[in-house]
Amino acid sequence: MGLDTRLFTGLPVVAAVLESGSFVRAGEALGLTQSGVSRAVQRLEAQLGIRLFERTSKTVRLTEDGRRFCDEALPLLHRMEEVAAGISDAVGKVQGQLRVDVDATLARLFLAPRIRTFLELYPGLRLELVIRDNVGDLVADGFDAAVRFGEPKPSALIANRLLQVRILTCASPAYLAGHERPSNPRDLERQHHECILFRDPATGRPFPWEFHQGRKRLTVVVSGRLAVNDALTHLEACRAGLGVAQIMDIGVNPLLESGALVNLFPQWTDELFPLYLYRPSRHFVPAKLKAFTEFLASALKSGN
Repeated sequence: MGLDTRLFTGLPVVAAVLESGSFVRAGEALGLTQSGVSRAVQRLEAQLGIRLFERTSKTVRLTEDGRRFCDEALPLLHRMEEVAAGISDAVGKVQGQLRVDVDATLARLFLAPRIRTFLELYPGLRLELVIRDNVGDLVADGFDAAVRFGEPKPSALIANRLLQVRILTCASPAYLAGHERPSNPRDLERQHHECILFRDPATGRPFPWEFHQGRKRLTVVVSGRLAVNDALTHLEACRAGLGVAQIMDIGVNPLLESGALVNLFPQWTDELFPLYLYRPSRHFVPAKLKAFTEFLASALKSGN
């Protein structure tokens, strides 16, 4: 006998009849009419090929076949109800494993120093951060979410913007000690400054250098002998005095405050670069992903 969904709709009706001892009272408990209860039982009997109940004007009792069926089937129904209740309870708890596909810049410069706080908040959670170059198929690859810088490309994923970071133009004191300090962005070209280039993963070419001040926009043609495609390498090269670099302000405040890096053009820091969280479903957000999103958004907003 093939699986029939009438088994699942009929079993709770049978259980209600047995518990109440009446088709009428079973209907009241389930929000059905007496005839609705009768039709549900008849459909189940037709599917099983047996008669479940003997009915008189005063009593309702199981047939022998009905008793054998209920002895086997109703414990399964109760177990299904227990499992469903347990899962519903678990859905609201931050626990289990959370897999997030993350941008290397965010992971290394921001998440790594802060993720301990998140894990301490939720001891029942296991977190896996995976650094990949591109967002692939989150569902097929087993990810709950992805976090990426840049505007979203057309896809079926749900994208929520978490933050817009500022682009700073920085150099180390060691570099500035051996070079004339630029007073405005165009000096980078005029004074032939050594600039550390960062390759756009989408094109493979270095990002152009733009400077934003309110509605003003400047594009400066810069040059340099070093090009990288890793944010931490980019930052460390700048700290080491290899040249001027355009970096996102995320996670670099301690370096600016300590003087390890110098923001060369504080009046030209209005260029913004967005950070998005991607997830597969619009309708259902697990508690563990909601907790991670809230923690990340709060930490990014405060910078802590």
